[in-house]
Amino acid sequence: MSTAPTTLRVIRPAAPIDPAELLNQVTAFITRFSVFPDRHCAPMLALWCAHTHAIAHFYTTPRLILDSAEAGSGKTRVLEVIQFLVSKPEMTISITTAAIFRMLAVGPITLLFDEIDAVFSAKAGSNHEDLRALLNAGYKRSATVARCVGDASRMKVERFPVFAPVALAGIAGAMPTTITTRAITVHMRRRAPHEHAEPFRERKVETEAEPMRDQLTDWLDRVGADQLAGAEPAIPDGITDRAAEVWEPLLAIADQAGGHWPATARAVATHFVTTAATTGSSIGTRLLADVRALFHTRGVDRMATTDIIAELLAAEEAAWADLDGRPIDARRLAKELNRYGTRPGPVRIAGQATKGYQVGGPTGLADAWTRYLPPLDPTPPDTVTAVTSVTPQVRPPTEADRASVTSVTSVTPLGHHPVTDVTDVTDTSPPRKRPLTRHVTDVTDVTATDGEGARP
Repeated sequence: MSTAPTTLRVIRPAAPIDPAELLNQVTAFITRFSVFPDRHCAPMLALWCAHTHAIAHFYTTPRLILDSAEAGSGKTRVLEVIQFLVSKPEMTISITTAAIFRMLAVGPITLLFDEIDAVFSAKAGSNHEDLRALLNAGYKRSATVARCVGDASRMKVERFPVFAPVALAGIAGAMPTTITTRAITVHMRRRAPHEHAEPFRERKVETEAEPMRDQLTDWLDRVGADQLAGAEPAIPDGITDRAAEVWEPLLAIADQAGGHWPATARAVATHFVTTAATTGSSIGTRLLADVRALFHTRGVDRMATTDIIAELLAAEEAAWADLDGRPIDARRLAKELNRYGTRPGPVRIAGQATKGYQVGGPTGLADAWTRYLPPLDPTPPDTVTAVTSVTPQVRPPTEADRASVTSVTSVTPLGHHPVTDVTDVTDTSPPRKRPLTRHVTDVTDVTATDGEGARP
């Protein structure tokens, strides 16, 4: 009787688990090794990892960007963990575009590209254009990239399929806009002293991740052809056009998982899309947002160009004082806004004719704001919408409790600003067996003072 070699072992497939619970496990696993800027990041990463196992059934694949202001913020760690959860990972920090073409020709891989800022930095010049074109085109299934192959006598044009999931990690600021608009971006931060993550041990992580990765593959293989191919998940309000394309695969997977995931995924999508829109993906959209904030704060429908420039330069948190090495001026302002159909013109402010911008009109700002910025919160940040009494009451007040004002005397003008000085208030309410508690402990004179702090 023959026996199997001792070096072989029988691996029995794990029993399928509920898809919602599987995604919960993936989310919890990812959070063990990283500290994320908010609670939406880990669920998004779980869905993104899952979608790599069903890439054959989707028309788009969102790029995943992990960026940070400084090195040592955990970007690489995220790639190191998810490489054991995605389908056919290819992790690299340096690879030629030609090599990517050849690997994709064999079949879809999940490309995990670290230190991408070194590729797209200004120092790299234009050498990255081929890679940028590949990453842009590979966002959609139908796209290919044509290249000439062969020697001079037998050269021919070959079209390479480039559709594949891609995750990119690097220092913020170098990524081309054409990629960021096709991506979900996580802005990683260095851990604070009180924030802790589990140490990364590659062999341990790989061993623990393997069952989850296999379960993702089995689940999405079962439902892919029937449930994911051609799926049209409901898209949350405010997510349209390319943003809707980006999130459609992840929402479709969440719908198949069930449980809390359909609602969770839509909350996550809304968070990331809103954050991306608020942050702005270009100088132009950031300028539109800052100009809109000026008009909104002042409550005006027109502003002089000189006033807009002064306000932009005075904003310490903005970068308008050092835009490509120079402060923004009227010419640069007009150049940036002209791309959105907005142009300066003659305006009248406080009875004076000047040159500036206005909200309405065919060349006004309103149309650009509507098209390129998220809706503005109608409530100004400093507006008080309600004042609620915090005085505890044992019983509701009655008519007997109400105080009436019978006389107001001594209306004294102070300087140039008349101020009513209430000097006599008479309480005419009927006698009470028990005095009410007024909670008034002190009344001070708040009459106006002149500019030097003394009474006139």
